[in-house]
Amino acid sequence: MYTKSWQIIKDDTTKTFEVCGQEFNTGGFENRVLGMQRVGMNVSCVITPITNKNASRTTLQIQGYTTEEGLQERLVKRYREVMMGSIDEDLEDFEE
Repeated sequence: MYTKSWQIIKDDTTKTFEVCGQEFNTGGFENRVLGMQRVGMNVSCVITPITNKNASRTTLQIQGYTTEEGLQERLVKRYREVMMGSIDEDLEDFEE
C-alpha cells in the first residue's frame, strides 16, 4: 500500500510539466485541475504513487514534456484571471 503520491500538473499546450509535491489526499489538486479544464484551459494532471524508483522529484519524467519551474503558479494565476473575468461579466448582466 502506498502512502503518498506525487502530484504532477501538465500544460498540454506548451508540453511542459511540474512536479507540485506529494500528498496523501490528492482530491483538492485534482479538483483544481478539473476546474481549469472546465474554463477551457488545456491542462491535465498525473497522480503517481511514490516508490523507490521515483523517490526524488528530479527522477520523474513524462515522455514528450519538459520541466517548467513555476508552471503551477502560472496556471493558477491564469485560472484566477479567467474566473474573475467571468464573475465581472455575470455582475454586468445582473446590473442590466
